[in-house]
Amino acid sequence: MSVLDRIVDATREDVARRRRATPLATLERELSARGPERPFQEALVRHGVSVIAEFKRRSPSAGEIREGSTVAEVVSAYERAGAAALSVLTEEHNFGGSLDDLRAARASSALPILRKDFVVDPYQVVESAVAGADAILLIVAALGDRELRSLHALALELDLDVLVEVHEDEELERALEAIDPDLIGINNRDLTDFTVDVERTYELLVDVPAGKTVVSESGFHSPDQLLELERVGVDAVLVGESLLRAPDPAAALVALRGGEGEADPV
Repeated sequence: MSVLDRIVDATREDVARRRRATPLATLERELSARGPERPFQEALVRHGVSVIAEFKRRSPSAGEIREGSTVAEVVSAYERAGAAALSVLTEEHNFGGSLDDLRAARASSALPILRKDFVVDPYQVVESAVAGADAILLIVAALGDRELRSLHALALELDLDVLVEVHEDEELERALEAIDPDLIGINNRDLTDFTVDVERTYELLVDVPAGKTVVSESGFHSPDQLLELERVGVDAVLVGESLLRAPDPAAALVALRGGEGEADPV
């Protein structure tokens, strides 16, 4: 069983437990209290390569990341340093996250927020909206075509943008055929062994139809890399670990963006 398979199985168990504690009908009643809309995809389409800056507490491959820093400190620094949007990793067992981290990010920043998790159940889509997400991640490798279609449709119904993530040709083909998404993420990290190869973006990009918003995920640490991505038509990058492990995440983000933004330390 791959790392992804184990995480998905654990996620389904966690969702069942949360549903017993808070039934879906109860959760749905809270949708009316959502805050103002912050369009996620729209924030990524601007001059140059936009940066989605991520907050996560740990990862299966790298262990603890930036112990002692709060969500509010990090996401506020990201916003000052010029991030276009935020990603907050909410998976608990492998990444140490929670919906409380998402709520804290929402309260601390005006940027649109992606809930980054292993979304496999409609319950998670609704709780994402209630917790303050503006977008969710759907990982094609974790979903069948029917699940992909239903979760994507529900998210759009709730005015959530959807980043549809692929990391190989077959997944891209499935996504385009099943839902023809507007927002496509190319993950340079192999979810079976967590190795990273940024060439994956260039290999898959040639098969992405024109007019899509494309996000490249993982493996970026220099402005030269972003300039090359801009040259080939990538709209945004998602960066987390390299920023969080830097002595000053804000300064690291400013440097990544070629010196644009304010490098107030976390």
